[in-house]
Amino acid sequence: MQSRVVPLEEDKDPVVTNRTTNHSKALPLRLFQILMLFLALCIAFSVISIYTIRRFGIQSVVTTVKSSFQPCYEEPNSLQQWIRPPSNLIHTMSDKELLWRASIVPRRKKYPFRRVPKVAFMFLTKGPLPLAPLWERFLKGHEGLFSIYVHSLPTFHANFPPSSVFYQRQIPSQVSEWGRMSMCDAERRLLANALLDISNEWFILLSESCIPLYNFSVIYHYILKSGYSFMGAFDDPGPYGRGRYNDNMAPEVDIAQWRKGSQWFEVNRKLAIYIVGDTTFYPKFEQFCRPACYVDEHYFPTMLTIEAGNLLANRSITWVDWSRGGPHPATFGRSDVTVEFFKRIVEGKNCTYNNHASSICFLFARKFAPSALEPLLQLSPKVLGF
Repeated sequence: MQSRVVPLEEDKDPVVTNRTTNHSKALPLRLFQILMLFLALCIAFSVISIYTIRRFGIQSVVTTVKSSFQPCYEEPNSLQQWIRPPSNLIHTMSDKELLWRASIVPRRKKYPFRRVPKVAFMFLTKGPLPLAPLWERFLKGHEGLFSIYVHSLPTFHANFPPSSVFYQRQIPSQVSEWGRMSMCDAERRLLANALLDISNEWFILLSESCIPLYNFSVIYHYILKSGYSFMGAFDDPGPYGRGRYNDNMAPEVDIAQWRKGSQWFEVNRKLAIYIVGDTTFYPKFEQFCRPACYVDEHYFPTMLTIEAGNLLANRSITWVDWSRGGPHPATFGRSDVTVEFFKRIVEGKNCTYNNHASSICFLFARKFAPSALEPLLQLSPKVLGF
């Protein structure tokens, strides 16, 4: 029996040993195949990457992979970010958004920084500013004490050089019609954009035909020291005053409160905020003051008389000549601009300044045609002081 078992056992052992050997040989072969496949994939990926970088550039490849990491907090804004004036006057705010933004007022009266008050010169124009060279000369050397804002037709694009004070000073505008509410909308638009600069303290509405009658220092200190804003707001009992009143204005506006004044004004920051923030009187004037009621002569004078009449000087500081009659004041050209002409404007005038008599009553004048520019530039050092 031993001789039979042994061969069987001997026969079994070789079979088992052979299977183990075959399995050991198969395992390295499979690993080798996997490694070769992985190597092939790496080579293919490298080739594709090199081709993509050469074809599209490394920047496009790198930027396709963006980090999804988001910081869990943001650095707090510095004060400068809040008080710095807009670097670009072009924005996408609607009028409602703009007026809301401009009417935001700090509750604290004291500023936590050194604030130098500025004058905002707001030009309401149809297009070009033909007298810009005169204004450039007037403003030269007084940077930091003024700001410029221009409201023109939306289709007009100014072409001032970067060195000009008017460079990129146009605000988003809309068409405005004389005597209609769209004119007051344009004025409120100018005020609202100017209010976004917290350093603007005084706001002067001008046209393209306006000129300054004194140098910058005289005008700046005249406005700085005044306890009142310069807006005409008088009670005219005639047909062009109370005769334009509509009974539907009541109860917000009674006929005894109805006022008339010049379109060209100067107001301080407090009154400017009243104007842009008004939602009480605007609907009444929009609906019930239409030609022959010219809203730009009545809306602001009446509203401010009701809201803050004690802050108004009740006179304009812009001289105009109505002596020739008609719906518009006289326009002056090249032949009109003489030394004697300016003497008639500034001399022999009497008005009230801070409740005292004054002979300086007008700081600006209009209307001057483009042809007046050359003689104005010639006479300005002698007559206007700049």
